Amino acid sequence: MTQIPESCYKMWGGRFTEGPHEALHSLNNSLPYDSRLYADDLDASKAYAEALHRAGLINSAEADKLVKNLELLRFDWIEGTVKILPGDEDVHTVNERLLVEITGELGQRLHTGRSRNDQVVTDMKLWLRKAIRETLGRLSGIIETATRQAELHLGVLMPGYTHLQRAQTVQFSHWLLSHAFALREDGQRLLELRDRANVLPLGSGALAGNPLGIDRLWLAERLGFSGVTANSMHAVGDRDFVVDFIYCCSMVSLHLSRLAEDLIIYSTKEFDFIKLADGFSSGSSLMPQKRNPDSLELIRGMAGVITANLTGIMMTIKGTPSTYNKDLQYDKQFCFQSFDKLSQVLEVTDGVLQTIQVKQESMEAALSTDMLATDWAYYLVKKGVPFRQAHHIIGRVVSEAEKRGVDITDLPLGDLQKFSPLFGSDIVAVADYSNNVQQYNAIGGTASSSIVEQLRLLKKCARDLAKQS
Repeated sequence: MTQIPESCYKMWGGRFTEGPHEALHSLNNSLPYDSRLYADDLDASKAYAEALHRAGLINSAEADKLVKNLELLRFDWIEGTVKILPGDEDVHTVNERLLVEITGELGQRLHTGRSRNDQVVTDMKLWLRKAIRETLGRLSGIIETATRQAELHLGVLMPGYTHLQRAQTVQFSHWLLSHAFALREDGQRLLELRDRANVLPLGSGALAGNPLGIDRLWLAERLGFSGVTANSMHAVGDRDFVVDFIYCCSMVSLHLSRLAEDLIIYSTKEFDFIKLADGFSSGSSLMPQKRNPDSLELIRGMAGVITANLTGIMMTIKGTPSTYNKDLQYDKQFCFQSFDKLSQVLEVTDGVLQTIQVKQESMEAALSTDMLATDWAYYLVKKGVPFRQAHHIIGRVVSEAEKRGVDITDLPLGDLQKFSPLFGSDIVAVADYSNNVQQYNAIGGTASSSIVEQLRLLKKCARDLAKQS
């Protein structure tokens, strides 16, 4: 039979009289990206060798030899002894070439009924399971850190903001946990994606399926998939799971960016609510006094990089006709970079939160009596005034205080009673910020009792995510 030259092993080429142009080969070479799939490619190949034996296409000794030699290749990759030849296109080419070098013609049988089209999408799904697991572990760590800081600073008050304007008094713990709950939802999205994407494409061939009796259900169970894809054409061209993963990464990065933005604002001298540790700050090459929140700015900036990857993969898919097209080779660049960059910013975010200094005096000094307006409206509501009327009355009180250049708490009781006879001496109690926050005790509120329940939910979430990692 015709032998494939050892110097340039190709999975294709029989109908070609010339090799690819150097420029095309360089563009086509995906090894800089897909080489990180080597372990997944070996795992899928071992299972496929066993499936070939079950289908009667190779005997048990041959299957055993293939499996053992594929496992030996793993050590070559780990030890960095794999040599890339000029003709190698991708990780699949390299692994098959190396297998043929040590097993001869038997190695050429492994690709029977299999295409790189169903091979690469299987490898990507195997990689995705690990990527999700690692990301869940990092999310778990941040949520745990946030709950620890929130519990430590329970009772610390600060202004809550809407439109970056002081709104109502809240607890620092309540603010911090609001970001932790966003990350909890990110974890839930990743878990949903893991379950939804966990169907096996292998056995779909190039696009028409497999005609050689391969037991796909057995393959799915062997590789830890919950089922198999139902349509071979859809299977080989499907990259929705990659889009979904990058979307999940984008959402995490957006949530981290919002947290970073809050912390950047709160770390300014104008706010002075928090102080970053030296290890997560930097200085200026010109101004000796500067203390810059570079760690947070980089977290914020990375959201743009990851979201750009989401746009990139979506536009790639938009332009491709059905089944596999070479454009899909770029999915790995978008996917791997999103995972890598998100891993970096998750680690930095956790470090920032672990080492942050909460400046309670500055936070509570920023509380102002205008933030009592809503509580005063509720004071009237509790005395039977419809809320819309109470809102209007307190609006007039605020306006009067502004005209006089005083706080609403400085207005004499007699003047307040001109706006509503229901004002009494008990209005003084509504000027206590600590008491006011405790009345927001409905589920999800800023009262300590509510925050304790939030802590319970998030601690459980952190434990559950850690178990999935």
